[in-house]
Amino acid sequence: MTKWLTGIRVVATAAICSLALAACGQKAATKTETAAAPAAKEYTIGWTIYAGWMPWAYAEQSGIVKKWADKYGVKIKLVQVNDYVESLNQYTAGKLDGVASTNMDALTIPAASGKDTTVVMIGDYSNGNDGIVLKNGATLADIKGRPVNLVENSVSHYLLARGLESAGLKMTDVKVINTSDADIVAAFSAADTKAVVPWNPQLSEIKKLPGAHEVFDSSKIPGEILDTLVISTETAKANPNLAKALTGIWYETTQLMYQQDAAGKAAREAMAKLSGTDLAGYEAQLKTTYLYHDPKAALAATLSPDLVTANDKVRKFSFQIGLFGQGAKSVDDIGIEFPGGKILGDPKNVKLRFDPTFVSLAADGKL
Repeated sequence: MTKWLTGIRVVATAAICSLALAACGQKAATKTETAAAPAAKEYTIGWTIYAGWMPWAYAEQSGIVKKWADKYGVKIKLVQVNDYVESLNQYTAGKLDGVASTNMDALTIPAASGKDTTVVMIGDYSNGNDGIVLKNGATLADIKGRPVNLVENSVSHYLLARGLESAGLKMTDVKVINTSDADIVAAFSAADTKAVVPWNPQLSEIKKLPGAHEVFDSSKIPGEILDTLVISTETAKANPNLAKALTGIWYETTQLMYQQDAAGKAAREAMAKLSGTDLAGYEAQLKTTYLYHDPKAALAATLSPDLVTANDKVRKFSFQIGLFGQGAKSVDDIGIEFPGGKILGDPKNVKLRFDPTFVSLAADGKL
């Protein structure tokens, strides 16, 4: 799903060893200097503002990122990107080594573009964090014939399709208007805006506006809109310590924020501030986020057959609206690999992988 998000990354350069040749004018005396050690690569991970992704921002601020990076001998830089889709585009283009992404967007942007991508962990699922809001409408049926503002081809688009399906309507019953997540709150106040599909924190802000009425939300489709952290499969194989460090960062931070003590409250307050709200506002958003702070629960979700079922729905929707690209001839063109060797789609073209390796280590206390 997409969220109130933003992220980026950049790659650090490596130093080159040099040979110094000294020649004085007389008889040449050559001297080879000691080669300098190559500088360690800095991995950049992009994120955007969303309730379930604020732990990354706080981990960077609090020093938790550095702690785990040092433990595993890697350099990690977390970068906020102001536009969610742009963060995915940057990851796809190789400007970021990883990104906070929904399952659908990981499939339809990097994977569909041919970038082999690994889901390191499922961080949460939207349990009301995404919603359909009408202006002066009482039920979802009132959406028929209206223009609908949303981030086109994102999980918001998927939520709309699932909502319409529940009301016996079709996508052809509405007109989708592509609107950036950064602009959607302002768009709701425009006279010609009749319906929007935002995620938090924008959803919370829109629901406060005059005439706003939420008629459908993601709690009606639990486990389908997943928020994940992905890195390139090439990177995951080349340096699994990066994935181990990221997994350790996630669980230390999320377990801290769920502590019902002064330290937990301070962490949530910091996340609230970083996302542009107060503690009460952020905690309200957490109530509609099923956040996996227990690695054992996250591992169970990753190994569950429900993960396959949910992603099968997502891939079918994505293919139907053309998100696999112009050359795609079948919903099976892109392979999605799940734990245990289960594959949806073409096993010879697997581009999205749900890898339980690192969450399993966390669940077993082996990180």
